[in-house]
Amino acid sequence: MHSAVLLIEFGSIILALGLLGRFAGRFRISPIPLYLLAGLAFGEGGLLPLGASEEFVATGAEIGVILLLLMLGLEYSASDLVSNLKAHYPAGLVDGALNALPGAVAALLLGWGPVAAVVLAGVTWISSSGVIAKVLGDLGRVGNRETPVILSVLVLEDLAMAVYLPIVTALVAGAGLAAGSLTLAIALGAAGLVLFLAVRYGRVISRFVSSDDPEKLLLVVLGLTILVAGVAQQLQVSAAVGAFLVGIALSGEAAEGAHTLLSPLRDLFAAIFFVFFGLHTDPASIPPVLLPALALAVVTGATKIVTGYWAARRAGISVKGRWRAGGALVARGEFSIVIAGLAVTAGIEPSLGPLATAYVLILVVLGPLTARYTEPLATRWSSRRTARREPDREPAERTEAPAQTSVGD
Repeated sequence: MHSAVLLIEFGSIILALGLLGRFAGRFRISPIPLYLLAGLAFGEGGLLPLGASEEFVATGAEIGVILLLLMLGLEYSASDLVSNLKAHYPAGLVDGALNALPGAVAALLLGWGPVAAVVLAGVTWISSSGVIAKVLGDLGRVGNRETPVILSVLVLEDLAMAVYLPIVTALVAGAGLAAGSLTLAIALGAAGLVLFLAVRYGRVISRFVSSDDPEKLLLVVLGLTILVAGVAQQLQVSAAVGAFLVGIALSGEAAEGAHTLLSPLRDLFAAIFFVFFGLHTDPASIPPVLLPALALAVVTGATKIVTGYWAARRAGISVKGRWRAGGALVARGEFSIVIAGLAVTAGIEPSLGPLATAYVLILVVLGPLTARYTEPLATRWSSRRTARREPDREPAERTEAPAQTSVGD
């Protein structure tokens, strides 16, 4: 009887997610806010709380995080990461300073303590690569001059995750200074080793994993990823970091084939992850944090625009392209929820989950709008400002001097 209820509940969730995804696709919006709302509806305090399938959904959510980070790693080769780090690290530093600081300050002002401040800093810092990539494609801007700048900022954020996640994992686990330092050292050592091996022996690794049979390739990549993620979690590093490093290590045909095969699985389990996060958020807890979430969304939306503008100006992009770059970076999404989920699971601060949910809901909806309208609005505002500064140039009335008459006339 229990298994029948589990199948009914889980099947209902999957069906609901499919219908929500279809609805979002029809209106060309990100399905992430709809998945979060579905989780709120199925969770405690929602319309139809789950019972039998919650543990199964939790396992699926963990796999979702692993696949999200694996697919993220597959997007980049080790050489791409190294070259981006060398060329664009100032933009990454500005991005971190402008967008992580408001989250940390907000947590401290709310009295949540330093651990929650580090977590909320990550929530407000990391943009949504998935939402931004979709928006750029929808707007036809993939070939624009500012797009490489946008992608460079996203790559640096993703690379920073390999350092940031172990820190957060150690903090939320309550590890002391010595244990936390050891965890970070292990994570940095593992990341450095993987980058070295990927640069030097990437082809050998990919050749070992690669297979002409899609079934064998899928099993090997998925099994290797989950195995490495489990070992990383056992070492208190982070399963997500382990999956990310596996993705970086793969390149060429192996990476392309794995990306094609795993994309549907990622979408499925990522959707389950968002639902799981919503399940652990009581809808009644969102209204009290709605104003702080809105204020934080406004502030960090503006700081992301400044980040993109500065990075594009540094790259020599025109003014219009700078505004487009800034507006495109506003959206937050999957990784903000991943970071918040670490704190929610550890029970760091009860209000952190609701605030992160409201914050992501606001910016995942606002992000496509800022990407579309920041540049035209800025151009219009600049034109009006220029027009006001120009002095009136109406022709002055000409005054003719009276004719002088000579004495002899």
